[in-house]
Amino acid sequence: EYIMELQEQTLNVLKNFSDINPNILINEGNTIKTISEAKNVLATATVDNKFAQKFGIYDLKEFIGVLSLVDQPNLNFTDESVTISDQTGRSKVRYFFSPEETLTSPQKDINMPECEVQFDLDANTLTKLRNAASTLGHNEVSVTPGDGVLVLSVVDNENATSNAYSIDVPYSNKTDQDFKFVLNISNLKIIQGDYEVSISSKLISEFRNKEVNVKYWIALEKTSTFGV
Repeated sequence: EYIMELQEQTLNVLKNFSDINPNILINEGNTIKTISEAKNVLATATVDNKFAQKFGIYDLKEFIGVLSLVDQPNLNFTDESVTISDQTGRSKVRYFFSPEETLTSPQKDINMPECEVQFDLDANTLTKLRNAASTLGHNEVSVTPGDGVLVLSVVDNENATSNAYSIDVPYSNKTDQDFKFVLNISNLKIIQGDYEVSISSKLISEFRNKEVNVKYWIALEKTSTFGV
């Protein structure tokens, strides 16, 4: 058995990953990965804790709830369970692991293809896009070329007359081709913060957080177009 103090940054990553997939398989070391059931969002993070063993959690939200029952949780691992206790050791919860075959875990990393478009997405812009989506009831954001800028629009792509919200962001990588890259807002389950975003015409995007060591690969919608 071994004991470790769970760091706040690790907990924040786990909370975020529980939105992507309700279960998780954590491997030895300090890298945590998850993939959505639909396989369209994959995330990986380097956390402030180093795990000495592989273990599986079937209901990550429940596990996070259990962690919040104690202050500054200390985790005492055995092969089949973890005992979560507070700093004094007076209150504790024993939590059993789930077998690996009941869990969804990424089998391999994504090799990001060459990207035609790159831009910076700050936390403020991200919030505005999310708010616009929920206010207008739209579920997609499209990325299109503007006049020397990129235009991010929250729009109903199936309805040409729908109300659209758009915000311009500076480009850092330009292509001469015309394009419309479409992302589903519900796939943007990313930790709040500033991001460097890369998009490939092979319908995959990479969101790299600038403050914390976490990256997301998010599939684009099939309605995306690039070139003619």
